[in-house]
Amino acid sequence: MAPPTSPGPAYDSPPPPPAGDAPETAASPRSPAGAWGFLATVVCDIVLPAGLYYVLRDLGADEITSLLVSGSAPALHTLYSAVRHRKVDALGVFTLTLLAVSALASVATASPRIVLARNSLFTALAGVWLLVTLFTARPFTYQALKALLPGRTERLESLWERDAAFRRVWRAVTVLWGLGLLVDALARLIMAYTLPVDSVPALDAALYAVTWIVLQIVTQISLYRSGTFRKIFSR
Repeated sequence: MAPPTSPGPAYDSPPPPPAGDAPETAASPRSPAGAWGFLATVVCDIVLPAGLYYVLRDLGADEITSLLVSGSAPALHTLYSAVRHRKVDALGVFTLTLLAVSALASVATASPRIVLARNSLFTALAGVWLLVTLFTARPFTYQALKALLPGRTERLESLWERDAAFRRVWRAVTVLWGLGLLVDALARLIMAYTLPVDSVPALDAALYAVTWIVLQIVTQISLYRSGTFRKIFSR
């Protein structure tokens, strides 16, 4: 398996933490286009690889072959996105490169655990990247918020410029997601090298859901208790 890849411009990075009730726009996962894009990512990059792995194992394929073939689903999804949107972004190139390198390494060493461990690297790099955005003008979670609420860009920018508490909240949320992904990466690495190989793909897919749900819950509680929702949506 490989971690979720990007189905299009609106999802060129790991799924961002929603900031509450967003309007029905193309940038919002609640819109038809955004919902289908998000669903395609989940199916192609999480559900399909895990399911394909166990189907191949039932048919008698060995561990490495099953992992490599099931890992082709995210690669094909990345290629399809690049062709459809006529854009080859850095994330897509990195995804394909890491898939290829891990495949070659697993074949050369005859170790399926190298293929399993690559998910940890993906997640760790995503967490580090989130933390790095803390040193830019706008952290990632705030940029994700603006993408989800394009109709409130002016209000959001006004809050960012004049409200120090508002800025602290979004920097804190960015730290939350960055550290959360690093913890997730460590868990994946431990699973890859300590658990039976056949049990890891299912647990790996389940961990995506657990991590996302936990981080979402903490984020939503933080935004509510800090009054950030009220600031954004008050009239």
